[in-house]
Amino acid sequence: MKFIIIVLGIGWLLGQLIRYFLRTKLARFAAHVQEMEREQRRAQQSQSSPKEDISVDYIPKSHEAKRKKDIEGGEYVDYEEVKE
Repeated sequence: MKFIIIVLGIGWLLGQLIRYFLRTKLARFAAHVQEMEREQRRAQQSQSSPKEDISVDYIPKSHEAKRKKDIEGGEYVDYEEVKE
């Protein structure tokens, strides 16, 4: 009878210790995962926002005329409709 009580007591104590260590390990792991997620978010934000913006204030008239000329008309492409 004494042996059974001692074994149950040791088993309960080991269960409590294991539960405590698992909780602390999981808490550390969760904190580590959150820190890695924050770093990844910071990296994405720094990549998505350019440090120097380019702004064009003046486009030469000759360039505008050339662009408009290229767009107008175009080539005719013959095609056939295919019914499925």
